[in-house]
Amino acid sequence: MSRIIGYASGVFDLFHVGHLNMLRRARAQCDHLVAGVLLDEVAAHKGSAPVVPFDERLEIVRSVRYVDEVVADTTLDKLDAWRRVGFHRLFKGDDWRGTERGAQWERDFEAVGVEVVYLPYTAHVSSSTLRRELELLVETGGRG
Repeated sequence: MSRIIGYASGVFDLFHVGHLNMLRRARAQCDHLVAGVLLDEVAAHKGSAPVVPFDERLEIVRSVRYVDEVVADTTLDKLDAWRRVGFHRLFKGDDWRGTERGAQWERDFEAVGVEVVYLPYTAHVSSSTLRRELELLVETGGRG
């Protein structure tokens, strides 16, 4: 019996319940879950560097019981991650479904026999939202 390796990558900055939900749901659909944590310089593609340093984000994700293995994600190219890890399923939030990048992943991974699985996005929380709320608290001295 072959084992299904799953891959879920992200910045995992300001770790929150949405991250936990994604990792839990991903692990339920594979036998071995590898989490890729984006390096700070790669994560900065979203416009700002992570609040939590890479080594700390790596350790936080490593401590999640649904994660079997953690690797540094050194590029946004998920095919490169596939070449290094050899996963069978790529897990992404369903906020990527229907996007240009999501469609590219689907094309790229279909060619190598990898399934792209979209997991429900936890809409009420995100690291970007938390970052904005923290900035507002700092600006107002905690009187947001």
